[in-house]
Amino acid sequence: MRQLVRPARLAPGARVAVVATSGPVPEERLQAGLDVLRGWDLDPVAAPHALDRHPGSGYLAGTDADRAADLQNAWCDPAVDAVLCARGGYGAQRLIDLLDWEAMRAAGPKVFVGFSDLTVLHEAFATRLGLATLHGPMAAGLDLIKNEQAQEHLRATLFAPETVRTVISTGGGALVPGRARGVTLGGWLTQLASELGLPHARRSARGGLLCLEDVGQETPHLDRCLTQLLRAGWLDGVRGVLLGSWQDCAGYAEEIRPLLADRLGTLGVPVAENVGFGHCAGALTIPFGAAAELDADAGTLTLDEPALR
Repeated sequence: MRQLVRPARLAPGARVAVVATSGPVPEERLQAGLDVLRGWDLDPVAAPHALDRHPGSGYLAGTDADRAADLQNAWCDPAVDAVLCARGGYGAQRLIDLLDWEAMRAAGPKVFVGFSDLTVLHEAFATRLGLATLHGPMAAGLDLIKNEQAQEHLRATLFAPETVRTVISTGGGALVPGRARGVTLGGWLTQLASELGLPHARRSARGGLLCLEDVGQETPHLDRCLTQLLRAGWLDGVRGVLLGSWQDCAGYAEEIRPLLADRLGTLGVPVAENVGFGHCAGALTIPFGAAAELDADAGTLTLDEPALR
């Protein structure tokens, strides 16, 4: 697994497009997020269909065609320096086959930020565009609107990435001790499992430092996803694992931690837990596609280079 192309960092006045790729976005949350971005001296612009709601499926923000067009038009607009997703939920998976990947590749690298359902786009940008991305707070998310830690870590990553080359766990340690080097990837466990075997999907996490998190799932579902990745050979050759949040899942100590130890402990690689990314308050921004070293005992991920150029 190789390090991916890093987009350029942002500068004051940079234009940022906010796109609703997945679930519907409350207007007051979107406006609050845009205000935060303006406070960073950015020029945020909401995509035309950012506040739409799908006429037949209320869990989607607008039609698939409109959401895909918003994303592609923002990405291909030379005046746009970064694309931030408004929120997760569900729906990004439905856009993959509607996007013109050749046109997006021709548009060149730029910053992409999102998490949760946007895992499918992180993977697509990696495999189809060879582009590094940022797994971090979204424009209409409560973390970006209200949480100072999440705000500051994302802002530093965007404007001064050399100041956050080491991502420090917010309270975890080693589920399996050790150090490992590799290239970061991952995201929402459920989404990663659902991508197995699809055209253009990553064939394995070999050579990678795999970041995993999930939200609102029963333990058997998490077991099923991890077991599916193991049985498919997708985890063969992974160098290390970083575990983020398991918000609204079963009790971590009682159920989730034993499951993770059982399913991941057999890999023979370092596993760091409670790293502090994903569906949790104060979520850290994790660059994907970056060469790095994991120290599970110290709970640190140290990038070889800043996340952005």
